[in-house]
Order: sequence, then C-alpha cells, then structure tokens
Amino acid sequence: MEIKIREIVANDYAKVVFLWNDVLGVRNVNDENFRVTMEEMNRDGNYKTFVALFENDVVGFVTIVQALSVGSPVGYLHIQGLAIKKELQHSGIGTKLLRHIENNAKEMGISSIILCSGFKRTDAHAFYVHNGYDKDSYCFDKVIKLD
Repeated sequence: MEIKIREIVANDYAKVVFLWNDVLGVRNVNDENFRVTMEEMNRDGNYKTFVALFENDVVGFVTIVQALSVGSPVGYLHIQGLAIKKELQHSGIGTKLLRHIENNAKEMGISSIILCSGFKRTDAHAFYVHNGYDKDSYCFDKVIKLD
C-alpha cells in the first residue's frame, strides 16, 4: 500500500471533517468551522495539518502545533488530532503520519511531542505505546459555561 503524506489543502477539508467526527467522535466539527479554524491556523504559522493519501483519497490526517515552553527555546509539538479511516486502521498509515511529524520535529530541533487521548480510546493508547510514546501523565480539561 503506497501512502503519500502532504500538507492539507482546501479540497481535503470535507474528508478531514468526516474523520474528526467519525473516528475521533468529535461532533461539533463541520465544514464551516473547520475552514475558518484552518484559515486562522495558517495565519498563525505554528500549526500544521498533514493528510495521508491512498490512491489520491484522504485516508488519514494529523494536526500539530508548535507550542512554547519555559526553559525550552523551541518548545514542543502537540498532536491535536490524528485519525485514520476505520477500515484502514492497523495498516501502518498512522505510524507513517507519526514518523512524518517526528522527522519534522527533528528538523526544527524539537525533542518532545505530546498528545492527549480519551480514556476509552484504548486501541489508540496501544498504538501510541507501540510507536514509542510513554503514558506519563493525565490530561485534564474543564468546560467553562459561557453565559
């Protein structure tokens, strides 16, 4: 299976939105808010989204941000989302996406990549551990009610 990885383009947005919702279970992502967010991320310059293509079809993606960190002049990469079409999971596509961003991190002089993964996503946890990521902390969040 030949997989190509490249940066996302506008024609990929609908497929990536589908993966956010279908694989990651995020239900508030739609074509419009995704487009607006991608435009803001592109203007910022610290965000990147890469897509995995099989036969010119988007079958996976990873979104990262370079975050600053006190004591580390170049910061770290934070994986904000990674998803592979359900029927193509366990085929090596996710690993190729991880290796791609790991190589980008090396080129940027970044030595740390972090991510959060929901408690119920045990298959994803096993995938990350298999790829050399350590389970070394909890990720906390809080929804703030906006009146």
